[in-house]
Amino acid sequence: MLIALLFCFVPAVTIYSYTRRSRAEANFHRISDAVVAHQTLVQNADDLLNRPAAIFPVSLATWRDGQRNDNITTADHGPHWRALRHNLTAALLHPSRLGSHDPLHHEAAQALIADLSARGSQGAEVIIRGPISTALFALATRLCFGDLMDGSQRRVMGRVVRDSMAAVAALNPVFDGSALSKLVNWRGFRRISALMDRQAELYLPLIEARRQLSQSGRHRDQALGRTYVDSLLDLRVPVDGDAIGAAGRRALRDGEIVALVFEFLGAATGSAATCVEWTLAHLIDQPEVLEKLRNEIHEKVSGTGGATTLSSSILSGMPYLDAVVIESLRMHPPVPLTLRSAHDEGAKAVGATTVPASGLRVLFSLGDIGRDNRSWTDPDEFRPERFLPGGEAEDVGPLPGRKRIRMMPFGAGHRYCPGVAMGMLHIKCFLAALVHEFEWAPSPEECSGSVDSAFLRVMKKPLRARFTRRT
Repeated sequence: MLIALLFCFVPAVTIYSYTRRSRAEANFHRISDAVVAHQTLVQNADDLLNRPAAIFPVSLATWRDGQRNDNITTADHGPHWRALRHNLTAALLHPSRLGSHDPLHHEAAQALIADLSARGSQGAEVIIRGPISTALFALATRLCFGDLMDGSQRRVMGRVVRDSMAAVAALNPVFDGSALSKLVNWRGFRRISALMDRQAELYLPLIEARRQLSQSGRHRDQALGRTYVDSLLDLRVPVDGDAIGAAGRRALRDGEIVALVFEFLGAATGSAATCVEWTLAHLIDQPEVLEKLRNEIHEKVSGTGGATTLSSSILSGMPYLDAVVIESLRMHPPVPLTLRSAHDEGAKAVGATTVPASGLRVLFSLGDIGRDNRSWTDPDEFRPERFLPGGEAEDVGPLPGRKRIRMMPFGAGHRYCPGVAMGMLHIKCFLAALVHEFEWAPSPEECSGSVDSAFLRVMKKPLRARFTRRT
């Protein structure tokens, strides 16, 4: 109560001055040049290995109970981070595992088609973001917990995840972990604390259920095998960050598993849904591109009783679909910014500026890099052909190569997003299903512009489109 009363009397000018001063002291450096990004993240990759400790998600890892409940995003580069990242890759993201998820992808795509088909008659209008997000979140929860949840549980959990991400994004943009910054954000902290408790209430019974199944030897789901939570329960991490495990290894605490589950559910849903929405908007706006993509899908897809089968092997054989998705990611990286911090002593050269390493924070503008007119011809035009053989970017993919960066929607360097392959698979699976099963036409209400929302850059006005089920 005392903090609440004190906050009410903090003059606005004090908060403003504090914000200005914190920004200066943070040694904040913005990079939107692809050459400098390559120099920083690839050539000198070992200099910028961590997320800045001052940003809220990192501070939150120790804010509540004094114990670090890190996820892959917040953990410092080191043995603990490597153990978490390697576990996620081996459990779900390795190419050898992605093919085993084909039945789940097929069921999720069919659920999306059924949802849209039930929303209206021929020529119905739909806001596409909701159905896509719902289908993707259902897929993410199955990968995480298996088939322990029903639809009502998923809806509650999805709402809590969205509210949690929005609450963190709504905090004062300057957060350095100090008492004053916590004071400025006290209302947001209360909201986030309540949502964290709610997440634990939702996740822990499911985590315990997976633990019991594992102990009984019945933890493998028919369509999935081991879930992400199963792998976290089996994981042993080095004690006190010991690199070789000489001090022993320990199981993850429940708080750490909750943090990792929240990270997975948020990351596996928001970015893919945002990319599908942007891509579909471009396809509706350019019917010739839509028709070319539909022809490729029609040639490759096998159908059974009218149901589209979209396996990872079939999707990997669609070069135009791949080009369409990469072009959308170039123009609209779902996460528009990424932050890094220097960890070594001494000055660091960032572009033409030399800055001290102590406290250095670097922000990479992924949207600007993908639309740099020095790297791209007509960068503001949606042109998938540029990624096909003979195009200006035929050798460019969603991850930058060792020699040059032209786009980096999934980051670059040591801390690039490990879910690149899965994210691309989810996007292509849902997009192919939407194009193959429905005819699309624009709504009279046009969509334009973008806005930052809960870490993502989404359409300012959600995409409205008219759809008709194809026979």
